[in-house]
Amino acid sequence: MGGVFETSDSHSSSDHKPIRVPVRRESIWAAAVELAGEMDGWTTVSSDEENRVLVCSKKGGMMAGTATITITVEGLEEVPSTTVHAKSETKGGVMARDKAIVGEFIKILYRRIC
Repeated sequence: MGGVFETSDSHSSSDHKPIRVPVRRESIWAAAVELAGEMDGWTTVSSDEENRVLVCSKKGGMMAGTATITITVEGLEEVPSTTVHAKSETKGGVMARDKAIVGEFIKILYRRIC
């Protein structure tokens, strides 16, 4: 089993929607990387600063399996408009916590940058 959950404008909760802010992408990228490094149980797998894509993993134990979390920070260079997307995909385990993982990250990041 496993699961997948990602931010989308179609979700009702703001914790599950992409973050859109009138801030340059460089500062939002830095905040996202810093937060991911502070999240309990998260390990950075790869960090592509040029494309602003951060991939992390989080072990969920026997029941939840391991989640792969992808954070994408989009925006044009020199333009103060940035969108942050988050996606969690769990392989293995009986119970996936992908929605909670995405919601936790988006909620904390939003508080930091807004």
